[in-house]
Amino acid sequence: MTIEDVKRIAVIGAGNMGHAIAACFLLGGYTVILQDIDPNYVQRGVEGIINSLERFQAARKITPETAACSLTRLISCTNLKHAACEADFIIEAVPEQPDLKKQIFSDLDRLAPPHAILASNTSNISISEIARATKRPDKVIGYHFFNPAVIMKLVEVIKGADSSPESLQTAYDMALQIGKTPVMVGKDSPGFIYNRINEPLLVLLSKILEVGHPSPEEFDAAFKATLPMTPFELMDYVGIDVMVCGLEYFSSVLSTDYKPSAELSAYLSAGTLGRKTRRGFFDWSDGRPVIDAAKATREYDIHHIRALQINEATKLLEEGVAENPDLIDQALACGGGVPIGPFAMARQTGYGILLNRLEDLHDKFGLDLFRPTTMLRNASISA
Repeated sequence: MTIEDVKRIAVIGAGNMGHAIAACFLLGGYTVILQDIDPNYVQRGVEGIINSLERFQAARKITPETAACSLTRLISCTNLKHAACEADFIIEAVPEQPDLKKQIFSDLDRLAPPHAILASNTSNISISEIARATKRPDKVIGYHFFNPAVIMKLVEVIKGADSSPESLQTAYDMALQIGKTPVMVGKDSPGFIYNRINEPLLVLLSKILEVGHPSPEEFDAAFKATLPMTPFELMDYVGIDVMVCGLEYFSSVLSTDYKPSAELSAYLSAGTLGRKTRRGFFDWSDGRPVIDAAKATREYDIHHIRALQINEATKLLEEGVAENPDLIDQALACGGGVPIGPFAMARQTGYGILLNRLEDLHDKFGLDLFRPTTMLRNASISA
């Protein structure tokens, strides 16, 4: 199957990611079926699509005619069979629960036409594992959009162990068709490219809480001038529960170095999960927290974060997850809203400086995760 054969798309899960992905394909000219198990979820998803289209109109990014035409191609339902039975391409966007995803893929395999491609919007979970729940593993791929999907350009197209080149190319071309920037992930690996490279920073934040210094505000204050949203603040924004869940998954499939500290997990026990509960590391009751730059720690700087990113990026090259450094740079720049990716940043900053920062972190915390790779050491020598 090629992009020309795809006429009807089903999105399973009408939450924040699901309805935003549906909006992207509606604007791309496709007929989209939005499905969820509860009529209230479906209704909220439809309302979310309408709100997105209204915001685009207000910003003069689309015309009223385009918005109206898009909505005529939207079908909503609660019946999975109805959603899948005539779909050419199906995107699953349900919560990050492996058993739930595998059950849905098993059901979709039974209900969808034999030619249909089944894609998961998972941000971490193994595509190969999900594919084993079906009898069409060659047509199962990863299709990771970034939040908010209607705005963010990056889409990771992930190859499972048995994903066919045809399925991957069709998904890649569809992402281009709707104005996204697809990046091909050549090997199924936890976190794929973007999340894998950024996960070690969460480990650092977890360890900082464990040792008790600097405070979240002191740490974040050091990055106010360089990052659009600072690290602890971003954890609050996404949800501490989501971040801990990711760390626990990485701990189970990659290394116990990712295991969240008791101090981080205590936020879950207390029910202070960040923005969604109005309190986490910061107080969100009056909106985005004000972080006092005058409190900035001198213990850490932006080069520590860059060092963690470049070190993990070299691992992805060694493991064959990414084909080349340029592809990684594209993914990180596009997904993170930063001008350049880790390899470009390393060339600009100097590999030697980043190596020194990484050795500093390894000496402090003794984690193998923070140990510099041979590739990074060699790059530092040759630079």
